[in-house]
Amino acid sequence: MVGEEDFRRAEASWYAGLAAIGRCGTGLILDEVFLGGASSQERLAAALAGLPVVWVGVRCDPEVAVARERNRPDRAGGMARLQALQVHEGVVYDLVVDTAAASTADCARIIASHLAALDG
Repeated sequence: MVGEEDFRRAEASWYAGLAAIGRCGTGLILDEVFLGGASSQERLAAALAGLPVVWVGVRCDPEVAVARERNRPDRAGGMARLQALQVHEGVVYDLVVDTAAASTADCARIIASHLAALDG
């Protein structure tokens, strides 16, 4: 069984590796679930210090997430409801999209437009 200390060490190594890739000039898109809310974001932000980062929150109404979870056999039942709100607690975003209110394609367009405006 992996303990908290072992997990944090592995997480720090993973984040350091991602930061090294970013510092070499390779753009990254990370799909991260902040189970610890703000403290999880703070650990990743510390590892990425000095790199340009755009924090995008991908939200979904808990009831919609639960319905989607039921249709995905690879998901553990109950996780969607638990995580739908928990992962956003105290997290600060530059942009938020809502997959219950917009299609995946529309969310992607919103994100791409936001990034293009930053480069503009």
